[in-house]
Amino acid sequence: MSTTLTDAPRTERAPGPRLLRGLSWLVVRQHRAMLLSLLALMVLGSIWIVYERGQMKDFLDAAGWPGKELAQPTFDSDGVGLVLTTLGGLPLILAVFVGAPLIAGDQEQGTAQLVTTQSVSRLRWVATKFAWIYAVVLVTSALLSALFTWWWKPYRSVFATPWSDGAVFDSTGPMLPALCLFMTAAGITIGVLARRVLMAMAVTFVFAGAAGVVFDRMIVHLAPTRMLTYPLDADMPSRLNESLEVDRWIGSADGHLYGWGLCSKTTEKASDACVKEHGIVNNVYKYLGFDQMPAMQWTGAGILLAGTVVLTALVLWRVSRRPL
Repeated sequence: MSTTLTDAPRTERAPGPRLLRGLSWLVVRQHRAMLLSLLALMVLGSIWIVYERGQMKDFLDAAGWPGKELAQPTFDSDGVGLVLTTLGGLPLILAVFVGAPLIAGDQEQGTAQLVTTQSVSRLRWVATKFAWIYAVVLVTSALLSALFTWWWKPYRSVFATPWSDGAVFDSTGPMLPALCLFMTAAGITIGVLARRVLMAMAVTFVFAGAAGVVFDRMIVHLAPTRMLTYPLDADMPSRLNESLEVDRWIGSADGHLYGWGLCSKTTEKASDACVKEHGIVNNVYKYLGFDQMPAMQWTGAGILLAGTVVLTALVLWRVSRRPL
């Protein structure tokens, strides 16, 4: 009896080897849309920054900069503003759309209870989620920050936004990765406590906005300020051109300081009389210099990373003690 093709025994194809196995495979598969979105953001954002830098370089080369002064001393375009706005909003986006729903979504849908009834402990499951999300957030934000720093640093003198502005300070060096990690950790923490996705996202949005205001005001406390005294009628020294003004006064020869507006009288004669009456001879300027920026950024990044560690430890401690 002959055997036809249809009578031949079927053999199932053995599955190929996986790069990921176990819990890591589960976490990546569950959050693949989110992870792929972050990777796409990294790639597209990198291309965008390189393109905008090339546009600026071409413009400045055509204008003969730096050998020739620009007719307009600062370069400002919609592209530059949009890049700064996007990088500035990245920590908020990560906090609200990545951090807040990460575990809150599992709690709301019952996935957390299903996963943790298997052979995997709650602590291990949440720790794996942290590891993958933090890794992708760190790689994405670090690359975008490095590229923007590469663009901004040699051309900072023609940027309309100074280094001390939060849009630049928070988007260069180690600040952007540290901010993104902290905001993501804050979103996760709020999500674990709120247990509902929409509530977690709303609370995280408010928290991120308030935290952004606090971070902007923190900048003057990240390094010791400097004082410079120069004659009252003299021009401001050139070394202060890139400085961040913290405060300023007018002072007498014996070192007594007065508020800047003390002798701002309505007439020049009244102002001169006030200056003579108080013996004012100096301007006194309190500032932070551009050369202090790296130390300030590393100090700020250290504070944010410490906050990230605290929030992460809080979540891990809570999930190890209570059911999700």
